[in-house]
Amino acid sequence: MNGSGILLKLTTRAVTSLALNLRQSSRWIKTAGSMGPSPSNPRDASPEAVAQLGKPPKMRKDPAFKKVDSPEFKSIFTPELESLVSLFKKYDYELRIAGGAVRDILMNMEPKDIDLATTATPSQMKEMFEKEEVRMINANGEKHGTITPRINDKENFEVTTLRIDIRTDGRHAEVVYTTDWQLDANRRDLTINSMFLGLDGTVYDYFYGYDDLQERRVVFVGDADIRIKEDYLRILRYFRFYGRIAKDAKRHDEATLVAVKDNAAGLSRISGERIWTELQKIVVGNFGSDLLLEMNRCHLFEHIGLPGKPNLEEFDRLCKALEKFEKPHYPILYMSGMLNSVNDAMAMHNRLKLSAYERDLALFITQHREKVDTDYKSIRDYQKLCIQPNVNRDYVEQLLKYSNKLVLYQQLKSWSKPNFPVNGHSLSSLGLKGKKVGQVMNELKLHWADSDFKSTSEDLLKLVPEIVAKFPSPPSSPNKNKRAKQH
Repeated sequence: MNGSGILLKLTTRAVTSLALNLRQSSRWIKTAGSMGPSPSNPRDASPEAVAQLGKPPKMRKDPAFKKVDSPEFKSIFTPELESLVSLFKKYDYELRIAGGAVRDILMNMEPKDIDLATTATPSQMKEMFEKEEVRMINANGEKHGTITPRINDKENFEVTTLRIDIRTDGRHAEVVYTTDWQLDANRRDLTINSMFLGLDGTVYDYFYGYDDLQERRVVFVGDADIRIKEDYLRILRYFRFYGRIAKDAKRHDEATLVAVKDNAAGLSRISGERIWTELQKIVVGNFGSDLLLEMNRCHLFEHIGLPGKPNLEEFDRLCKALEKFEKPHYPILYMSGMLNSVNDAMAMHNRLKLSAYERDLALFITQHREKVDTDYKSIRDYQKLCIQPNVNRDYVEQLLKYSNKLVLYQQLKSWSKPNFPVNGHSLSSLGLKGKKVGQVMNELKLHWADSDFKSTSEDLLKLVPEIVAKFPSPPSSPNKNKRAKQH
């Protein structure tokens, strides 16, 4: 039997088991809900159930086709990982490395994080760790089939049970546990993310992810349309991994781009926080500007908080300008180039739930960029801007980067702002109260800047009467006068 036939047969059996479990004992589990027991032995499935999983992908005849013994692979074996591996062997549960660590090791990169997958269910892992007196943390992970043991009170490991996605709504999946590594690999998004690595160095690659990695090719496991419909965030994950893996900005698989465009509206169902997490990595990664332009051609922007008609000319100018400045750059700085107005900045914030800093920087850029070279020309103009109320100095520095003012940016970065010699108490002693204190203080700061920040407290306080005259007191209301007379 060929590889596709094997996968279809295994998938058929697994789906049948799930259907029977649903009818007989409701033994389903949800990634967003409580976890349940693993399914019973598989039986025959309906053609409809099999069809919903999509066309089986091209499959390698011998998944365990290669071994690695590289320095990067050896580097992961801390005493804590060795202890964890021994524990799983003792209880006869299989354990393999999954996800990004496999990719990194195969690309001769030392992995930052190690994610592990196992045939043991969460309840089996909990029982095992309790017997061995191993501390477990992050109780919420169990909802998603993940247990996090802390070994030797030194290192944490996320260990996730193999599972099959049976039914999804584009955000969450109903899943059941399995002991079949191939079926777990089949539910993953990209071929380069569907590999496992045994603790003996054996590479388990069911769907030619290794070949795609060597060719720097980014494609979905099996049917791209079905993989995307399982979780629409995978659209953005595709672009993020393209930036990490591909060697050329324009070597996209055309069938994949068609599936992305067809499912663009699905991103409207994904939370802004999840979208922004992916978007930030895309825009500052390799080919960031090219990838954003491709995303625009796929009509994604209106669903992820960016203008339907973005300012592409300004974005192109900005990307070229930022090449002259030292990296890294804030992702929100790049995104600001796409915006046409302050309203666009607020719409982006409302959709993506930006941090207060990101929101205010986007607003600052869109409010002030038109004043560059008109209101703001010299270093003194930008220094004055820095001392305005509610203006973060970093915003001004980012505006200079945005506007391609390298010399002014360097001058402002090296400027040490002196302490302003006047305080509120000084103005109160002159009889100023309420809002007038702030108004006068702001005017005095501008005079201070014009003196090259050399005016003393005495010099500035002499200017107070002249400044006060510019801000006449508002007339008292009749009711206020009446109350004063009564008292």
